[in-house]
Amino acid sequence: MSDSIRLTQYSHGAGCGCKIAPGVLNTMLSCMNRDTNYPNLIVGNDTKDDAAVVDLGDGTGIVSTTDFFMPIVDDPHTFGRIAAANAISDIYAMGGTPLMAIAILGWPIDKLAPEVAGEVLEGGRTICAEAGIPLAGGHSIDSPEPIFGLAVTGRVPLANLKANASAQVGDVLFLTKPIGVGIITTAEKKGLVSPEHIQAAIASMTALNKVGEKLSELPGVNAMTDVTGFGLMGHLLEMCQGSGTSAQIDFQEVPTLDRVALMNYHDQGCVPGGASRNFNSYGEHLDIPEGFTRDLLCDPQTSGGLLLSVDRTSIEVVQDILRDHNLPINIIGNITEHNENDKIVTLI
Repeated sequence: MSDSIRLTQYSHGAGCGCKIAPGVLNTMLSCMNRDTNYPNLIVGNDTKDDAAVVDLGDGTGIVSTTDFFMPIVDDPHTFGRIAAANAISDIYAMGGTPLMAIAILGWPIDKLAPEVAGEVLEGGRTICAEAGIPLAGGHSIDSPEPIFGLAVTGRVPLANLKANASAQVGDVLFLTKPIGVGIITTAEKKGLVSPEHIQAAIASMTALNKVGEKLSELPGVNAMTDVTGFGLMGHLLEMCQGSGTSAQIDFQEVPTLDRVALMNYHDQGCVPGGASRNFNSYGEHLDIPEGFTRDLLCDPQTSGGLLLSVDRTSIEVVQDILRDHNLPINIIGNITEHNENDKIVTLI
């Protein structure tokens, strides 16, 4: 049945590129009343972290997150797998272990058969199984466009909790997955993508960030976050702004999907709208030249990798762990002191 279905035809956005632009989101969040104090809430909205954490009082915390979006690929089963991996990633990014997930499903029942939705749900269930957790329930609505994601609950030893806002001056930066997913999936929508490139993007998006559990055990991993819809620059900026630091990036060391192919697609106009929205929201803090470099660094990622800020004394042990998981081991930049009149992120 799904062979004739092209899910991306039914949605105006795709994957984490559906996310509301950072600047608009900041306006929305500024309207919230934050006077109420919850002493057990260790991580909330204040630092724009990946998930909320509540202290259970026994040395551990409950980690709670949700993520959902519209199709980024046409195949229903693959869409379900990508959306599930993306949602579970937030637990790993906090250093936690996922416990269970519940589904969030919006479906245009007048346009797409319920069996297609079932394939999406089954795709999500298979990723949950890979993470060792049940897809234990959920909620569904009749919606104009297909939407799928998860609400995920996890647990973390508080000693291993990794926030996004605790980077230290002198740290080096690692990224555990290649970027370029937004450009590749935009090329797919335009009918320009080569099969090997979209398959590489899918393989990246469906790979779990389970390495976060192991990395969280290292005191030298000072900060950790996952890179999704705000692009590498957006999530690095959140890390820097939360920790009062700046960063330098070596663009040549940033892992990417096939870089030559990405440049060719970029030359053909395959630039996701989310890249422009991202830059318009936070570009004032970047010293990056216009063109391919900027668009790739602001490219919205779906189910992207973990961005790590690591003390220099822990470089080798982190690289050993990444190597054992067949992940990129190159240092992509470093954390520096922030000077008020300077840009927050610059290129080396």
